[in-house]
Amino acid sequence: MGKLVYNTALEKGHEILALLDNEQDWLTQTDAVKRADIVIDFSLPQSVLANIDRCFTLNVPLVTGTTGWYQHLEEVKKKCMEGKHTLLFAPNFSLGVNVFFAVNRYLAQIMSKHPQYDVSLKEVHHTSKLDAPSGTAVKLAEDIIKINGLKKKWTNGKPENLTELQIISERLDNITGEHRVIYHSDDDEIMIEHNAKNRNGFALGAVIAAEWLKGRTGFYTMEDVLAFEK
Repeated sequence: MGKLVYNTALEKGHEILALLDNEQDWLTQTDAVKRADIVIDFSLPQSVLANIDRCFTLNVPLVTGTTGWYQHLEEVKKKCMEGKHTLLFAPNFSLGVNVFFAVNRYLAQIMSKHPQYDVSLKEVHHTSKLDAPSGTAVKLAEDIIKINGLKKKWTNGKPENLTELQIISERLDNITGEHRVIYHSDDDEIMIEHNAKNRNGFALGAVIAAEWLKGRTGFYTMEDVLAFEK
């Protein structure tokens, strides 16, 4: 993703001031980071919180697509708002996926009135993806839980009762990313699905988000960038 973002940013006429792959890079290239309009982060779950703190300290806006740290999101959002920093987080920057998020919310609203349908999710990714379930799947599940009065939490294993929303995760070779939301009853099944052909759309979305974020202060998501109703 870093290479794709780099190439996409150059194609759109932007200047790259620094490339940061480790803590030593942060130390040796701090001055370059300070001069930057935006930092775009596609790192690792164990690194992203430190990267966010560094950008907050340097007062440089940050766009991050790193997933696997969802449990810390609210505290990071609070720190961002209280310190008047700038952060844009998205579990997925693809335009298609963000349309998929909007469709998922709309369908959840409709299906909340039909309790005979149970809902579950399935996500499939490449074998090198570190987190499971994916950040996209977690976002889909959290949106459903907010709208569906029956589901109280999601689980990545076998649900213990009907209040748990099951997310099934698979890791296979040569799969960029597939997500399905399935509503099933004794009589029929309704399914919405998104399949990513490659990662180019993720990189383009991240650069578009960075362009949009310049000059803004606060915590944002791709819903703000694309002006979708939350």
